[in-house]
Amino acid sequence: MNFKKKYFLALLPIFLFALVLSGCGNSTEKDNKNTLSISSSDVIATMDSSMNTDVIGAQGLTDTMEGLYRFDGGTLKPAIAKSIVKPTNNGKTYTYHLKKTVWSNGKPVRAQDFVYAWRRTVDPKTASQYAYIYSGIKNADAINSGKKPVNTLGIKALDDYTLQITLENAIPYFNTLMASSTFFPQYKPAVEKAGKQYGLKSKGMVFNGPFKLVNWTVSNNSWTEVKNDKYWNAKIVKLDKVKYYVVKDNNTGLNLYDANRINRLQKISGDTARQVSNYKTFSNDKLAATFYFELNQKKYPFFRNKKIRQAISMSINRKQLTDNVLGKTAGVDNTVVPAGMSFNPETKKDFTKEAALKAPGKYSEYNPKLARKLWKEGLKETGQKNLNFTILGDDTDGAKKQNEYLQGQLEKNLPGLNISLQNVPFKSRLNKSMTGDFDIVVTAWNADFPDPVTFLDLFTTNNPQNDGKYSNKEYDALIKKSKTTDATDPEARWQDLLQAAALLTEDQGAVPLYQTYQANLTRENVKNYRITPNGSYNLATVYKK
Repeated sequence: MNFKKKYFLALLPIFLFALVLSGCGNSTEKDNKNTLSISSSDVIATMDSSMNTDVIGAQGLTDTMEGLYRFDGGTLKPAIAKSIVKPTNNGKTYTYHLKKTVWSNGKPVRAQDFVYAWRRTVDPKTASQYAYIYSGIKNADAINSGKKPVNTLGIKALDDYTLQITLENAIPYFNTLMASSTFFPQYKPAVEKAGKQYGLKSKGMVFNGPFKLVNWTVSNNSWTEVKNDKYWNAKIVKLDKVKYYVVKDNNTGLNLYDANRINRLQKISGDTARQVSNYKTFSNDKLAATFYFELNQKKYPFFRNKKIRQAISMSINRKQLTDNVLGKTAGVDNTVVPAGMSFNPETKKDFTKEAALKAPGKYSEYNPKLARKLWKEGLKETGQKNLNFTILGDDTDGAKKQNEYLQGQLEKNLPGLNISLQNVPFKSRLNKSMTGDFDIVVTAWNADFPDPVTFLDLFTTNNPQNDGKYSNKEYDALIKKSKTTDATDPEARWQDLLQAAALLTEDQGAVPLYQTYQANLTRENVKNYRITPNGSYNLATVYKK
């Protein structure tokens, strides 16, 4: 192939994408002071707050919807609630007085809209994967398991603007949980009119947040949000429009950023991250998020063997992965709980560092010699000789390189192992994980609130996010104890969670890979673009100079 033709083909995707960004040739918008253009690593899977499970959808919901509270940077602030509420009844009752706000169609946002949304999410007919996060609210677990009717959920509208929540036990992190998109209100007429199609297109949806999603259909590779003039705090919103574009290739993204076609390039990795690390506009946000392997223990019983799981973990050189493959856009993790997120209420020590002292760190450290020993023992114990399985992951440029590295590490260090790779779009990876259609999946979790249990709860036996089906009764008991008998004793609860983290690490119930650092390029005239504890950005206060 001659150079000119090769060069043209390489630039063709960038050229076509630039046409999309510029409105098929109209370049005036790229410098519009009131329009913010942002890259996204993938499409929005759903805008239904009862059904969303990923950070991309959560960002869309945070942009367009409003709950009781909203994080602005690291600060929790009242949103629809008039104030940050202090619980009564030994920490089990929260009474929220609501501001008089409206939906984008002008109808009032009422306490009943929260009641409807919450009941819909925990209703087993909805089949929400996130219903488990309501655990601890009165009767939530019983409702979700079909043992009690939805109207017994511990949420009441005392009147149109007074909402009362009743818990089964005190939940120390409850107020921060209320900033999560899973607890946003829903406008019943819009949900019921759309039926099963709700959240799959913007037409017919109503919003109560800073922006409105327009002309969007699920799986669109770009989408636009416009300022919601009916937002209760519209005076603080400086942007008229936010435009997202799916960019999966690092080089394509960098070309678009350098050409001033996007104002913010997000989630840069590998060689490109190293290349741009000296840009003045480079930032590396340390996220409350971790990537890890889940091994399908239901499909392959040999994955229930602890030695096999430990061998897989110890075959991975995480330092080499984070530095050389990911371009220092991640940190080495020995546990699934990210560092710098939660701290001992008394000693103020980082949870992840304390957890590392309780569990033998060797199970998450690179040790190919011990890995081979445990691998051979595990194969003998399970009656296996040679194993063949597939690693499932995303189809972005960074994910492909990462998974190729993991494939090489495992095949190199574990004799008789052959691995194939399956790289699919983000939405497909989520669906395959949920239905158990995988051998090993590279997956990730981002904190819903700044507490270790937001990660540790995932691996309890019946948690719907526990795609690998890891199960340990002692682990389950520790998590339950942290939510019930020790819920009002901060130090006792902390020790429960430390023990659980240590047990999960020793078991390698989920194989931790790394903590995510999000490398970005953001134009110098973009201000207030700050990460929050639940992994979203509050665009309500972002502006361009």
